[in-house]
Amino acid sequence: MDIQQRAQDDIIILQLSGNIISGPDASKVNDKLHELSEKGDTRIVADLSKVSWMNSSGLGILISALTTLRNAGGELKVAAATEKIRNLLTITKLTNVIKLYDTVDEAIADF
Repeated sequence: MDIQQRAQDDIIILQLSGNIISGPDASKVNDKLHELSEKGDTRIVADLSKVSWMNSSGLGILISALTTLRNAGGELKVAAATEKIRNLLTITKLTNVIKLYDTVDEAIADF
């Protein structure tokens, strides 16, 4: 799991690469999202274009991050998810809670 971070205005874009599954990969993503929230960076776009797979631990991380950010007055937006990840989010009904965007730019524009 690799995480690349960049900022556009006051929005943080996290490009995640690899698999978001249990263990160190899940912890790395979770730690990064909580670190940003604690620093006051609460407007985050998760770019999932390079995420190959996500399991229930990965889904839990997204839900936890969304809750943490919303409680801090922010938001998590998910962008550019592959068809596999998009299907997973749809099947688990997380698309009712997390809005998906086709591109990072669309997610940024919706803030």
